[in-house]
Amino acid sequence: MSKVSSKPRKQRKILYNAPYHKLSKLMSAHLSPQLREKHNRRSFPVRVGDTVKIMRGEYRGVEGKVTRVDRMRHYIYVENVTMKKADGKTMPRPIHVSNVMITQLKLDDKYRQGSISRGKEAG
Repeated sequence: MSKVSSKPRKQRKILYNAPYHKLSKLMSAHLSPQLREKHNRRSFPVRVGDTVKIMRGEYRGVEGKVTRVDRMRHYIYVENVTMKKADGKTMPRPIHVSNVMITQLKLDDKYRQGSISRGKEAG
């Protein structure tokens, strides 16, 4: 039985060295109060197609669909959230997953429907 360390550097090491198949669960964001009430959970992994609201930073209050998820860097890309490059081109602005709140879930996948319906066990 391994003891989980609470030191920040060890937590960051665990986060940065996590295997790819576990990163999707680490890429969870808070659910909006309506979704929290409906599904009886606080957070859920973000996927492409979900609608999120940005809660921190320059784009606070912007709501849009997730167009891309970068698991390795823990960033998501939201439509209409762009930045201008020096040569004038626009590119999508990465937003850290901890700075967003899910306002609408894309539930067209039967596996995802199953995982959201399980919810949290009471206790």
